[in-house]
Amino acid sequence: MAWWYGIIVLAVAILPMLGIGGMQLYRAETPGPLKDSKLTPRIKHTAVALWSIYIGLTVACALAYWAAGMSLFDAICHSFSTVAIGGFSTHDASIGYFDSFAIEMVAMFFMVLAGINFGLHFYAWKERSILHYLRDDEVLFYLFLLVGGTGIVAAGLITLGTYDVAPAFRFAAFEVVSIFTTTGYATADFSAWPNMLPFLVFFGAFTGACAGSTGGGLKVMRVMLICKQGIREIHRLIHPNAIFPIKLNHRPVSSGIIESVWGFFSIYVVIFLFMLLAIMACGLDFISAFSAVGATINNLGPGLGSVAYHYGDISDTAKFILCFSMMLGRLEIFTLLVLFTPMFWRK
Repeated sequence: MAWWYGIIVLAVAILPMLGIGGMQLYRAETPGPLKDSKLTPRIKHTAVALWSIYIGLTVACALAYWAAGMSLFDAICHSFSTVAIGGFSTHDASIGYFDSFAIEMVAMFFMVLAGINFGLHFYAWKERSILHYLRDDEVLFYLFLLVGGTGIVAAGLITLGTYDVAPAFRFAAFEVVSIFTTTGYATADFSAWPNMLPFLVFFGAFTGACAGSTGGGLKVMRVMLICKQGIREIHRLIHPNAIFPIKLNHRPVSSGIIESVWGFFSIYVVIFLFMLLAIMACGLDFISAFSAVGATINNLGPGLGSVAYHYGDISDTAKFILCFSMMLGRLEIFTLLVLFTPMFWRK
């Protein structure tokens, strides 16, 4: 199930029994600007609301898959891994096994939905309106990345003669949505695409999905704030005495939030580099090691090079390192650090 809601359940149901403040862990797990926000006055009600939305999307996804031509068993299994952005399939060829445009459209629609902040789903359901999505800077940036990535990849596939126009857009759209949201479904082997296209698609997983979603990666929110900070520094060089506040949804973002974003990014980069060197020490080439660490810490799955299809041929030591990488990525790094901090366990 989705990591974020699992943490909420842990915070609500288990930690109080141990005499530990659940909100500490909830805030450590919640990315960036969402740390101090609540959908409802009580975290218990927040957990119920989020789980209701999650279950509702899963049921809707299963029904949509079934209507598109999947068997009931396949529809249920794929709905679990689509909304949870797990990417697992009941077939080795993944979604490509069905060779159905309708099924691919259902998968893309729900992958995009699952990659959006579930808090926005809550407000959209509560207000019976989709305007919240259109007013949210993170969602707009997220959709811009998906549309822009699809256009660039499709243009590359057409220019390089890999596919004709229609198949190029079909495969590009699915792989970009799947990899950018860190789901990992496949209808084509993107690692075999020519030129820089496999790397372009793979790098999208580093940005990942939106904060508060079931996706992995750095999160669109953090990447967007880092970009805004970079632009502000350029403006400061031109106008040293001017004040350029960073805004999110037309509201200024505090310096504390920017510091937390940069703190997370710094820890992420340092851990990534150490694990990259460790995996290379286990005998993998640079591309395979880089993509293996990137795919695990971003909770993607598919990699490049020797790990494009599976991880069965790597050493046991490398597998243990990548298991730790998956745990760090799924728990947003700081959550694991918080759990190993003695101060957290003090009553």
